[in-house]
Amino acid sequence: MELMAIAFPFNDPVAIHLGPLSVRWYGLAYMAGLLLGWLYMRHLCQEERLWGGPAPMQPLQADDFLFWATLGTVLGGRLGFFLFYEPGMLLRDPLQFFRIWEGGMAFHGGLLGVGLAVWFFARTQRIPVRSLMDLSAAAVPFGLFFGRIANFINGEIYGRLTDVPWAVDFPARLLLKGDLPGPRHPTQLYEALLEGLVMFVLLRFFTHSRRAFLSPGLTAGIFLMAYGFFRIFAEYFKEWDTAQFFTTPYFSEGVVYSMPMIALGAYLAASARKAPAKAAPAPGTAPAGA
Repeated sequence: MELMAIAFPFNDPVAIHLGPLSVRWYGLAYMAGLLLGWLYMRHLCQEERLWGGPAPMQPLQADDFLFWATLGTVLGGRLGFFLFYEPGMLLRDPLQFFRIWEGGMAFHGGLLGVGLAVWFFARTQRIPVRSLMDLSAAAVPFGLFFGRIANFINGEIYGRLTDVPWAVDFPARLLLKGDLPGPRHPTQLYEALLEGLVMFVLLRFFTHSRRAFLSPGLTAGIFLMAYGFFRIFAEYFKEWDTAQFFTTPYFSEGVVYSMPMIALGAYLAASARKAPAKAAPAPGTAPAGA
């Protein structure tokens, strides 16, 4: 009996054709994630009640940080993809690095790239590093959501064969050599839900209900731990590439790379200290720096 499956809805990776130019769904998804994350970061910078006073970064600085965050995301994600997953591909064709529209981004590489961008920008702008880490972490779910949607559109990082009612029949042209056609778990959508929507709600709860920004490093720590657990959960529905160095019958490279994230997140959360309350200026005096 043939299993029923949802037909893969994207036959063309190009969203808009403009003569010789083409705009791909993949690029639009990443652009949406970065822009929405930037707008949310600006919004957080304006909510003084979350910080117990003025935020450590002003909205105009968030505008400047967008460039560095984009650079870190793209370069780190692309480099991480080749170093962590496909080193041979880059050696055979170095120009493949620049063909971003064909897919191939690694979150763990992007995380390292953004981490460097956070450190550099915080040091040059005299912003507390942990506070900028927290702001970035709060905004990341937008990029994760749309990034996973981009993975789905490209038909990459698909799941194992399954008979669940929501299984997707990915075209044979998208499958890696040796993978059998048939209904598969849409693991990209699982991760979009967990790493994007659920992560946003979780972090929003801590930043707005638990005032996590008052303990620099706590929001970033929660993000790292949650992402690690979400990623490990989703990995066990994916079709693993057994040719990868760290992949075994029991765990994949994605699981291995997520373990240090959980450890780092636990350290940041445990070492977060609530910032001292800011004293209000005495009546009749001007605030410091006025």
